[in-house]
Amino acid sequence: MPSPPLPGIDRRLFLTSLLGISAAAAGLSGCAGSSAAASKTSVSEPLAKTVPAGTGLKIASYQNVQQLQFRLAKFGELPFKVSSWANIGAGPDVINAFRAGSLDVANNAGIPPIQAQFQGYDAKIVAINITRKPNYLFATKPGSDIRSVEDFKGKKLAFSQGQAQGVVLLRALKKAGLAYDDVKLVPLTSNQFLTALQSGQVDIAPLANQQAPAYLQQYESKGARAITTDVVDLLNLLWAPTSVLSDSAKAAAVAAYIPYWAKGQVWQYEHPDVWNEEFYVKTQNLSLAQAQSITELANKPLFPPSWDEAVKWEQETADLLAEGGFVKGFKVDSLFDRRFEGIAAKSVPAEYRR
Repeated sequence: MPSPPLPGIDRRLFLTSLLGISAAAAGLSGCAGSSAAASKTSVSEPLAKTVPAGTGLKIASYQNVQQLQFRLAKFGELPFKVSSWANIGAGPDVINAFRAGSLDVANNAGIPPIQAQFQGYDAKIVAINITRKPNYLFATKPGSDIRSVEDFKGKKLAFSQGQAQGVVLLRALKKAGLAYDDVKLVPLTSNQFLTALQSGQVDIAPLANQQAPAYLQQYESKGARAITTDVVDLLNLLWAPTSVLSDSAKAAAVAAYIPYWAKGQVWQYEHPDVWNEEFYVKTQNLSLAQAQSITELANKPLFPPSWDEAVKWEQETADLLAEGGFVKGFKVDSLFDRRFEGIAAKSVPAEYRR
């Protein structure tokens, strides 16, 4: 049976309280692969082999990562028009952008598609990258005496139900043997975590590896610390609204985009020195030493030919959320558009497929 809902949090109201869209866009044009007219079809129909002329996609590129990867790797023009690159990353913002029709495809972790389904919005996963090492750690507020996950008992924890950070926290609590009512979950979105830590609004917040160095540099001398675990968020994925994937032209463009997405991550992984300088130092204002500490923790991209492991992991995540009363239980198979299975894997060398 699912556990009773957490005190003080209305799950449905929580989702509607999340921050809205914050998107900045810049265009990139490409060439089309076919002059065939776009048409609506079913997501059960085979994918078109060419992209009709004039087809465009609105693509999420948080902090302009994808454009930078493609430019540095010298990929050239994409085989379709990019109507806009949207600076959107957080799952709740992506879902809002999908609903508004201002976004066609996005890069997120495994939990946003589950949240979208819970909200009644139909979207599907089209590409999978497996992450084997933790992408997040837990940071304490300044002056904290917390030194392990077991010490989270009775503490205020920053919790984003619709983002990867949320499921990482829930998995860490479960592994430590802590029940949901052993802690106080404070509903926030990830872009509020640093302010909440600094102000003492929360005792703990999960931070991405690339966020932690700057926070610790400023507050470690004041008693803030990092608590690392072996909890991973397995899925880094591409997903798109079903309405987009039901458009045969746009579906073909999504299929054409997936190899670029996969190759971009491989290029970044294989060129850490360039990425440290061009991204972390020049755009994130980190020192070279901080950038190097982040890339040392980077996951090797892995694009599995089969999605079976991903489906199993996504089901475990959905079940974990259902146990806490955050969503209703359901079978996650419907979240995966298997027409796209294997596209990413075929586009990268064998060492990045397993």
